[in-house]
Amino acid sequence: MKEKNTNRTRWIHLRLTPDEMKLLQTEFEKSLCPKLSDYARKNLLGKPIVLKYRNQSVDDLVLEISRLRTELNAIGNNYNQSVKKLHSLQQNSEFQNWILSSLEDKNKLFESIESIKISMLKLIEKWLP
Repeated sequence: MKEKNTNRTRWIHLRLTPDEMKLLQTEFEKSLCPKLSDYARKNLLGKPIVLKYRNQSVDDLVLEISRLRTELNAIGNNYNQSVKKLHSLQQNSEFQNWILSSLEDKNKLFESIESIKISMLKLIEKWLP
């Protein structure tokens, strides 16, 4: 039994305008083809081309969760710094000054937590029926 030769030995030369090349490149980037030549070959021969699919709502969700994670990390860092400061206070007057300044931090913390709750509710409404 003779084996079939599947090597591609024939060349085709194709000239494109810059706009045509840009369009070809844009469409190629939307596909899962590893090389431009694979994309062009499939397109030329009428074979199916598998395209990448991006779910915008998932992208938005990932972006929002990333933002919330950053905000939570900042809140945690501020809290840790406050507790460290509390442990280092030696005199009563320093302690009272710290309490006054921490009230402002507490209000910022609660505002941030409320913002996170609202964002999470929006995400839940978007994803649940």
